[in-house]
Amino acid sequence: MKIGITCYPTMGGSGIIATELGINMAEKGHEVHFITSNTPFRIQMSHPNITIHQVDVNQYSVFQYPPYDITLATKIAEVINSYDLDILHMHYAVPHAICGILAKQISRSDVKIVTTLHGTDITVLGYDSTLKEAIKFGIEDSDVVTSVSDSLKEQTYQIIEPYKEIVTVYNFINEKDFKVGKNLELRRQYGIEDDEKVLMHVSNFRKVKRIEDVIKTFQLVRQVIKSKLVLVGDGPELNEMRCLAKKLGVEKDVLFLGKRSKIQTYYQMADLFLLMSEKESFGLVLLEAMYSGVPCIGTTAGGMKEVIKHQETGYIVEIGDYTSASQFAIQILTDEQLYKKMQAAMLMDIKQRFNSNQISKQYENIYLELIR
Repeated sequence: MKIGITCYPTMGGSGIIATELGINMAEKGHEVHFITSNTPFRIQMSHPNITIHQVDVNQYSVFQYPPYDITLATKIAEVINSYDLDILHMHYAVPHAICGILAKQISRSDVKIVTTLHGTDITVLGYDSTLKEAIKFGIEDSDVVTSVSDSLKEQTYQIIEPYKEIVTVYNFINEKDFKVGKNLELRRQYGIEDDEKVLMHVSNFRKVKRIEDVIKTFQLVRQVIKSKLVLVGDGPELNEMRCLAKKLGVEKDVLFLGKRSKIQTYYQMADLFLLMSEKESFGLVLLEAMYSGVPCIGTTAGGMKEVIKHQETGYIVEIGDYTSASQFAIQILTDEQLYKKMQAAMLMDIKQRFNSNQISKQYENIYLELIR
């Protein structure tokens, strides 16, 4: 098959899953074309079955803003015609699915369009009445629509009300990139003592991530357990979180590490991972932590409760309930037998439900069914 993929080439979950899926398809022998504003960051090396088509947006005096959507659609149409694509896989309904639909019309081809909903195109943009109909159009005029969680699928039906079947296909990661085991040397480099427990959070430091709840959870844990909090990432909430750590008197034990490219190494510092978001369509970082052998505490937001089985493979708390989160953290970090039992159950569960070969096969079957 000849597959075109459009995604945001960034470190966000949608870019990661789109890139990993493309790499997986290329390794299966399919011809994959990434049509994006830049090379997806996960593509570290060239592959004979992968071609990158960069979208360059020119400035025109007639436009107040650069016309990215039109330029993207034109580029996709060009790639459709030049390479006779069978499938377009568009990640996000707006703007990518709409650009794909326009490109199909421009190219006058019978290319099939698969659209994957990742979250913000529904949970943020969907509430904007000026965009709702555009999102609905992108969904209904795609040949197949998938969602990364049942929770997001239900939200889409409630908010957008499309007359289209949506299929849940969970996210996955490249398991080979993440290994179970502690990196004691890296811990020591950051001044973490061998008898200290490490709690970790990774995000883009936006308000929706509720990092204040992570820090408040840590403050309560630190009163009972000798520990450090490692925060990886950067974003608009960073300075405010530094101030909060200082206000709560824990700034010396909170490590702000900024953005890190080889994130898998840093998970090996952690004993427990915290994701306290108020919105999270799936929570891909949970899988990354879990494949590194790190149990997680998440919230009831979105798809996290589909990734974590409460009190079996991790813990789920209500949004904002950092007190319960701290109690669960203390429970598992002070009971070695419980920790090992939960870790083993977690690893077995994610290997069964979020296996990359299994999930990429679901997408491959969708593609094959369409072109038949």
